[in-house]
Amino acid sequence: MATLSQWVAGARLRTLPIVIAPVVIGTAAAVGETGQFLWFRFVLALLVGLLLQVGVNYSNDYSDGIRGTDDERVGPLRLTGAKLAKPKHVRNAAFGCFGLAAILGFLLVILSASWPLLLVGVAAIFAAWGYTGGKNPYGYRGWGDLYVFIFFGLVATLGTTYTQIGQLTLASLLGAIGTGLIGCALLMANNVRDIPTDREVGKITLAVRLGEQSARLSYVLMLSAAIVLPLLLTGSNGWMWLILLSFIPAAAPSWLMLREESLPKLVLVLKQTGLVNVVYAALFSLAIMLHTWL
Repeated sequence: MATLSQWVAGARLRTLPIVIAPVVIGTAAAVGETGQFLWFRFVLALLVGLLLQVGVNYSNDYSDGIRGTDDERVGPLRLTGAKLAKPKHVRNAAFGCFGLAAILGFLLVILSASWPLLLVGVAAIFAAWGYTGGKNPYGYRGWGDLYVFIFFGLVATLGTTYTQIGQLTLASLLGAIGTGLIGCALLMANNVRDIPTDREVGKITLAVRLGEQSARLSYVLMLSAAIVLPLLLTGSNGWMWLILLSFIPAAAPSWLMLREESLPKLVLVLKQTGLVNVVYAALFSLAIMLHTWL
């Protein structure tokens, strides 16, 4: 039976910035528009995102584990693949996270009267399971990156803004695209590391389709595009030039992706990319707050 620390490791906490960043950016964009911060809705949106991400991680652990995809994997602990927990227990943990996310998401929709988001929430849960679960998982066909961009970029950021102020803004859209690209870069780093084992078991991720060198380069291009994109707002908000400071934490993982030949060592890139996303969200939000307050 897996220990508590192993369950925590299986939740893959290093991936959580992928959901923290869009909620922060979406909230900041809303505050910049109205000057009002609805903290309870912010907390609900954050919890929904965190639960969905942990649920996805457990779902992938279960689905990849029972397929044998994780038998020879390097990197983070896999509960199912390492036979530390029964597959059904890992599956139930995923369903439990999805269920809690649905309950909290429904409460958020009621409080904000954002009824269209009900359908979006249902789609997010089905998409989370279908990433590696079911008979024909789209994550095995190279569509996982699009899922990350849509749900952990556009939906998470724009949905947060909408539940705060009932409308969308240009800042929230550009922030959504930016943090979505960083999320895709994180997934690309993970999949570049797993190219040899994924190819063997028939998991044709976008990294496998592109080939190792092109996939490595795409990581750098996605980070660069994400950081440069908010500069479109500098005409109305000069503080947005601060976003260029994100290139500082982005330098180390970019160098590793381009130069590190040992694929197992790319595990470090995941942690560093999470840091990039946090710094990016903080600078984006700071630029909006300074413009609003000063």
